[in-house]
Amino acid sequence: MKKFFLLLAWFSVMLAPSLRADEGMWLLPLLEKLNMAKMTELGLELTAEDIYSINRSSLKDAIVIFGGGCTGEIVSDQGLLFTNHHCGRSSIHYHSTVEHDYLNDGFWAAGMEEELPTPGLSVTFLIRMEKVTDRVLKKVKDKMSEEERMKKIRDNMEEIRKEATEGTHYRASVSSFFGGNEYYLLVYERYTDVRLVGAPPAAIGNFGADTDNWTWPRHTGDFSIFRVYTGPDGKPADYSPDNIPLKPRHYLPVSLKGVEEGDFAMILGYPGSTTRYITSYGIDEVLTITHPNRIKIRGLRQELMLEDMLASKEIMTKYRAKYSSSTNYWKYSIGQSEGLKRLKVKAGKEALEDRFTRWTEASNKRKKKYGEALELIRTSIEGRKEFAHAGQYLSECFMRGSEILGMARSAFRLYEVLGGEETDQETLDREISSLASSANDFYRNYNSPTDQKITAAMMELYAEDVPEKYHPEALKTITAEYRGDYQRFVQDLFSRSVFAGEQVFSLFLENPDRKVLEQDPAFTLARSVLETAMKLNEQAAAFDHNLEKGRRLYIAGLMEMDPSLVPYPDANFSMRLTYGTVQGYIPRDAVYYEHYTTLKGVMEKEDPDNWEFVVPEKLKELYRKKDFGRYGKDGIMPVGFITNNDITGGNSGSPVLNARGELIGLAFDGNWEAMSGDIAFEPDLQRCISVDIRYVLFLIDKFAGAKHLIEELSLRE
Repeated sequence: MKKFFLLLAWFSVMLAPSLRADEGMWLLPLLEKLNMAKMTELGLELTAEDIYSINRSSLKDAIVIFGGGCTGEIVSDQGLLFTNHHCGRSSIHYHSTVEHDYLNDGFWAAGMEEELPTPGLSVTFLIRMEKVTDRVLKKVKDKMSEEERMKKIRDNMEEIRKEATEGTHYRASVSSFFGGNEYYLLVYERYTDVRLVGAPPAAIGNFGADTDNWTWPRHTGDFSIFRVYTGPDGKPADYSPDNIPLKPRHYLPVSLKGVEEGDFAMILGYPGSTTRYITSYGIDEVLTITHPNRIKIRGLRQELMLEDMLASKEIMTKYRAKYSSSTNYWKYSIGQSEGLKRLKVKAGKEALEDRFTRWTEASNKRKKKYGEALELIRTSIEGRKEFAHAGQYLSECFMRGSEILGMARSAFRLYEVLGGEETDQETLDREISSLASSANDFYRNYNSPTDQKITAAMMELYAEDVPEKYHPEALKTITAEYRGDYQRFVQDLFSRSVFAGEQVFSLFLENPDRKVLEQDPAFTLARSVLETAMKLNEQAAAFDHNLEKGRRLYIAGLMEMDPSLVPYPDANFSMRLTYGTVQGYIPRDAVYYEHYTTLKGVMEKEDPDNWEFVVPEKLKELYRKKDFGRYGKDGIMPVGFITNNDITGGNSGSPVLNARGELIGLAFDGNWEAMSGDIAFEPDLQRCISVDIRYVLFLIDKFAGAKHLIEELSLRE
């Protein structure tokens, strides 16, 4: 019988080509021209104007950039916002203490008066998107050097940006698409009073943690809730108790109908970065430098961090978010490396490059225009190899790896102010106040012994794996003055630095002295690291300029050779739409994955002795009683589902919408079998993992008892 159902599943996937996703992260202004016919065929009931309009309310008006790297969506007429738990994690962590550990225990505001202001958090709405290629490339000549070309383009972009925002409170940017062959103006509106409303405990919001990350089946309740506030006049304003909830241009209705295999699904959001048009030379760099370095460095750092986290509840509270942030792309690098090799992606790129070369050489005109493209790419990547390796180690070991050096970097501006011929007291006071605020955020989630242990390990690893000619000058003193004893050097650094603890840093800020900073070992090392980074960037600059030129020519040539090879631009954190259907998949021979998971799977994974798989007692009680309310179906509580939508990092928190534009889930992950997806989309394997909106509502209502939030939503039965 099992074989029969597996065969049936296989036929449902293989014999339904109309359900296959249209690969791509599509630009909203071009939907009518490029995508609406296929989307309608798959079941969409909306028009292109319903999705993106600059003249009236549309779906795009409910979608926001959440913080600096995620997506969120407005779900009520009172500015209520849903996003992922892992997107809100740093904000939840900000409000957490040992006494009130909201990250571990969850948080639910009983009313608007209990919602927590979150300094530094913002949400950003897209107002409009406009193609400006001709204006950006105005007076750009083929005979220009790459540096001259880039300067002219930057000047033109700045002129367009200023014109778009003059007399308004809007922000704008001009972004490159298709490898620098097209440009778009993007106009935004940013709100800075964003308050934490609710979040499940980490045992739900991060259930499975690193073990389940990037995998299916998945059972994570990955959501958190915020609210956007405005000034009394309805315009963006910094936090004030007088502010009022946002009255949005559009908000998403929420569907209780659930999903079935084959249902239409689309996602609007802000995918961060893809490199679908990378060459085989770029893949070599990823497989030999980028991924191995990240895996090795972060693996060591995470091992040391977790050791302290498991030994202390206080350190677990302080470092849980940092640990999860680090492990995310550590595991991604492992999975993508495996996927690229398993799926022979490099060979496919080489075949395309051979085809491109033959096409180019068949015409003198094409050879003159595109003939140098691949050679520029090859020589640039090979030429910058040492700089790329050293630069990544510098970033991972020092800039990311050592917290004390990060805090020391934040004092660079103060150092400059103190060095002025006549110190402006107002400027000095402003800088001291800013540093004091940063220090408060930093030290409340800082453990000096943990950082000391990691810093020493990172320094030693850098010294071992990076040629001495790329060592920061301050690092070289360890050999001369400490006989290569990194532990002793770091111990001395932490004992002498004003950045090693909140109390000593506060005393320093009471009477800041430039000479103290000059003699501080952490500040000295941080400056030395920055100087080394600048030198590496300078050495790599010529290669990077040629690489950008090569990529631009290569992508332009591909578009001319065969437009179907470059149907959409790589992701660059601009709003995109992707569409497809709810679908299971066959990850390997004789295995079929259903399109959904349930609360039963949470209970099956429970392990009270493993922090990644602890299940809250109340959730177990609700499960035993089958107390799912109107969110379950036939005694089953759905948790997650998968679609064949094309997403990447930055799409976290994006709304998954049905054919009527109703919210059915929140996208939060991809699957292990298609980790090569940012480079090569795999339609038979690639899946977007989402938390079912019914599970979100169940947790808000039955688990948290926050019925007032449910009443605020526009539910569609």
